[in-house]
Amino acid sequence: MNNAHWKEILYDCAGIDEVSEKFCFPKKDIKEVSAIYPFKVNRYYFSLIEKKGDPVWTQSIPDLRELSDEKGFEDPFLEDNFLSPVPNLIHRYKDRVILLVTDKCAMYCRHCMRKRRVGLREDSFFDNFEDILNYIRNHEEISDIVLSGGDPLLVSDEKIDFVLEKIRNARKDCIIRIHTRTLCTLPQRITPRLCEILKKYFPIYLNTHFNHWAEITPEVQQSSSMLADSGIPLGCQTVFLKGVNDDYDILYRLFLSLLKIRIRPYYLHHPDPIKGISHLKPEIDRGIEIMKRLRGRISGMAIPYYMIDLPEGGGKVPILPEYIKEKNKDCLIVENYQGKICRYPL
Repeated sequence: MNNAHWKEILYDCAGIDEVSEKFCFPKKDIKEVSAIYPFKVNRYYFSLIEKKGDPVWTQSIPDLRELSDEKGFEDPFLEDNFLSPVPNLIHRYKDRVILLVTDKCAMYCRHCMRKRRVGLREDSFFDNFEDILNYIRNHEEISDIVLSGGDPLLVSDEKIDFVLEKIRNARKDCIIRIHTRTLCTLPQRITPRLCEILKKYFPIYLNTHFNHWAEITPEVQQSSSMLADSGIPLGCQTVFLKGVNDDYDILYRLFLSLLKIRIRPYYLHHPDPIKGISHLKPEIDRGIEIMKRLRGRISGMAIPYYMIDLPEGGGKVPILPEYIKEKNKDCLIVENYQGKICRYPL
């Protein structure tokens, strides 16, 4: 798997005509939505679609409901102004920043939290990279630097090496995290050369994004092994999506499958209040019910935090089932995963 190979797959995409003909789907619908929110699905990820409306289809093929959503907001977290002291940098939490390395992805997710910009803007990260580095140098409270986008692994190996070297030289004490979906949508991007580059800049972590067990293919298993064997800890931030994974059995199988390929389920995100994705939002009570059912039936290592992200920079907050039913001066009254009421002495 060399660089030319992953780039060939990246640019070999299923077209509107092909989607329409293969699945008897109106071309005009795709064209109408993609005029506002770009459509791109590389042929590898497209090959995972088994039928119209299945979980992979739902994540990748435009839906007219994206245009009729009156509930969501383009930028509910104020990333583009309040939280962006420097272009292409987000500083929400005191100790960490997010760098938006590119606005391109291997596949444009219909549930993307940055629908307002991904695939719509010309990449400008390298135009003001020195300003970003100066900001990081001048804010000693920063201890965690996240590379995001778009997908930061869509830039070349040379640029990834350049960015990581500059960041590491600016702040030798910082943790570096890479948030990428290529492990899921373009696993061919993970090459021996990329792994060698990443290994130079420890401590470095990689968080990826799988939403359904059907996305875990032999190619994914090979790529995740390559990263894990290189000593790079892997985590997964799953999004809880209606019609994709709002089901106990699907999430049980997904989380267990991830753990088996050395990817730790990290977050289960409730969909953000983004304009164009309201039709994909399940009820929060449904998520709480599934998380409660998972407890005691699957390894604790396979259970992520169920999270919501608060608007206007409020940050992430875990949503937890109510296990503690009562607190007395000498004990807690607790309901366990079986529904049994137990006393816990204080």
